[in-house]
Amino acid sequence: MATNWAPDSWTAHEARQLPLYPDPDALTAATDTLRTYPPLVFAGEARGLTADLARVAEGKAFLLQGGDCAESFAEFHPNNIRDTFRVLLQMAVVLTFASKLPTVKLGRMAGQFAKPRSADTETIDGVELPSYRGDNVNDIAFTPEGRAPDPKRMVQGYLQSAATLNLLRAFASGGYANLHQVHRWTHDFMGRSPWAKKFADVADRIGEALEFMEACGINPETVPQLKGTQFYTSHEALLLQYEQAMTRQDSLTGDWYDTSAHMLWIGDRTRFEGSAHVEFLRGVGNPIGMKCGPSLEPDALLRLLDTLNPARIAGRMTLITRYGHDKIETGLPKLVRAVQREGHPVVWSCDPMHGNVIKTNNGYKTRPFERILAEVRGFFAVHRAEGSIAGGIHVEMTGQNVTECTGGAMDVTQMDLADRYHTHCDPRLNAGQSLELAFLLAEMLNVEMEERRRAAA
Repeated sequence: MATNWAPDSWTAHEARQLPLYPDPDALTAATDTLRTYPPLVFAGEARGLTADLARVAEGKAFLLQGGDCAESFAEFHPNNIRDTFRVLLQMAVVLTFASKLPTVKLGRMAGQFAKPRSADTETIDGVELPSYRGDNVNDIAFTPEGRAPDPKRMVQGYLQSAATLNLLRAFASGGYANLHQVHRWTHDFMGRSPWAKKFADVADRIGEALEFMEACGINPETVPQLKGTQFYTSHEALLLQYEQAMTRQDSLTGDWYDTSAHMLWIGDRTRFEGSAHVEFLRGVGNPIGMKCGPSLEPDALLRLLDTLNPARIAGRMTLITRYGHDKIETGLPKLVRAVQREGHPVVWSCDPMHGNVIKTNNGYKTRPFERILAEVRGFFAVHRAEGSIAGGIHVEMTGQNVTECTGGAMDVTQMDLADRYHTHCDPRLNAGQSLELAFLLAEMLNVEMEERRRAAA
């Protein structure tokens, strides 16, 4: 248990990216309500994810983390939850089939409602209003009423997260994730993608393997893992008033856990030394992610690791690198060398999304698929050169047929962006692009596994 720590000790530190609530009494009422609500996840589940991530750090599993840039109240629908879950299942099957490694599935779901912003306000047609900070804080509608931070939104966010988790648990354990259903996971609109055909081929081979296993007496009744899967949730621990209200003491161990998600991460804008967000997360027992970008120097990273994981617990820390396709091979090696030199057990995961945003001539933010892929290739190249383990990927994606990222085999062009550009914040890969990335990533991972096997022989 962290020393000199309490769920509210973050309030004595510098807190960036938090909203200024105009009504303190309303804020207190909302957080008091949240404290009476049941936990969304349990301490034992968080410890299970830590153990799974420890295997990732050893190269014995691979981490797939993905989901919405920002969940919204308006788009809350069971079909949207199902479709994103389905794409993550497809991606995990492709990665496991290629690498022969288990895939740890971690959704940016059931809580990803708060977003950091580069400025506190935005101006449109001469009108200046507070920036949109996610549906947990205010409304995307550009009106004075909508942009005023409203603490009651935290309660609505909790209720939507609870309903989302309920459905995810049902999908994961109620038969939808049964490997015998692998053929049924393909989206109808992906028919024109060559990767849909390739997934069907993988599904055929899995089906043949399952038939052989069944003939040998191995079926979902004798091996429950065939009919279900473990699925975890995560979000950026940005809105500390909400996170504190969801933090409970485990009755078995006495340790504190943030029960809003299995994993929480610290973003690039709140990752500084002395940060309130660092102070809060150092005291909870959940596995922690931390975004690492060009502004992070090795010595600062090591001090943060010493603060967040002084006991050096394997699986506790995931470092999510976000450089950009043209910076990763020059910026990442110094961090990898420093962490290896000091012996910190970490999972290295690649976020190829945040460093590759461009603005098009028609005013849309997008992420070119070829830049996303280039950063992933650079990530693998660095870890291969440094003798470290490329452990995972962190992507913003959706199961919806959106046109927000350009490129890929489905060839979304800049002119196509206006067709189905639905994101509340940053552009996401659609289902076809996500599956394509999984196959290309699987090829890289397969090469890595072959090299490891040769080195061990």
